[in-house]
Amino acid sequence: MAVTTRLLKLKPLSSSSSLLRAFSALISETGLRFPANSLSQLPKSKGRSVQWVFLGCPGVGKGTYASRLSQLLGVPHIATGDLVRHQLSSSSPISNQFAEIVNQGQLVSDEIIIRLLSERLEHGEAKGESGFILDGFPRTIRQAEIFEGVISIDLVVNLKLREDALIEKCLGRRICSECGGNFNIASVNIKGENGQPGIYMPPLLPPARCASKLAVRSDDTEAVVKERLRVYYEMSQPVEEFYRSRGKLLEFDLPGGIPESWPKLLQVLNLEDHDDKQSAAA
Repeated sequence: MAVTTRLLKLKPLSSSSSLLRAFSALISETGLRFPANSLSQLPKSKGRSVQWVFLGCPGVGKGTYASRLSQLLGVPHIATGDLVRHQLSSSSPISNQFAEIVNQGQLVSDEIIIRLLSERLEHGEAKGESGFILDGFPRTIRQAEIFEGVISIDLVVNLKLREDALIEKCLGRRICSECGGNFNIASVNIKGENGQPGIYMPPLLPPARCASKLAVRSDDTEAVVKERLRVYYEMSQPVEEFYRSRGKLLEFDLPGGIPESWPKLLQVLNLEDHDDKQSAAA
C-alpha cells in the first residue's frame, strides 16, 4: 500500500479535476503499472490480502456480504456510506452540508468521498491493515478512473436484486442507536410473475438488547429511496462497464436472503466458510 501513502499526502486540493491531475502525476512519477487479475486468481484461504470492491443498489446488502467476507478473509471492510454518516454525526463545519445532500438522496462529491476514503486508508495503514473490501465506492466513472490509476483492484462484485424487493429492504433498515448495529425488520415475500422468480428474504432482527433502541435512518423514506435508486441506475452503468471491460466484474443475482445467498456467493468466489461448516456439523 505504499502508493496509498503517497496519495494521501496530496492535500489540500481544490477540485476533482485537480485531484485527477495529481493522481496522474503520481502514476507518471512512480512508473507504476497494475496488471488486471483474473477470477482464477481468487483466494482459497483466509489471510490473503485482497483488494475488492462491492457494487450494488442502495439496500441490496453490500454491507452485510462485504462484512461477512471481511471477517472470513481477515481484511477490513470499508463502507463509504459509514464514512459519510460519521461526518454527519460530527460537529465539523461541513456536517450540515453533508446532511442536506444525503437527505435529498444525492451523491456526495467525488473530491469529498475520495478525501474521506484516503484518510481511512491512511489510518488503516498506520495500524498495519493490509488489503480491503470497499462497499459503496466507486459510484461514478470518474471515481473509478481515479481509483484505478492509483490502487489495483482485484475484483468487483456487483450484487443485483429486483427493485420492488430493494425498496422494501431499504424501508425496513434500522440502526441501533447504542451499538451502531445494522438490522432490517422487513420480511420480503414477493411471488414470481411475468417470468421473474419469486423471492423471499426474512428480516434481520436485532438481539434483545438492541430491540428498544432501533432508529430509522433519516434518508430512508420512500421518496428518497426511489431518488437514490434513480441516481444509482443512472451512474452505475458506466462504472459496471468500466470494470467489465477490464475483466474484473463479477455479477451476482441474489436468489433470496442470507441463508440462501451466502453459500452461493462463496461458491462463485471459490471460497469456503469453515465457521459455517462447523456450525452445521454441531
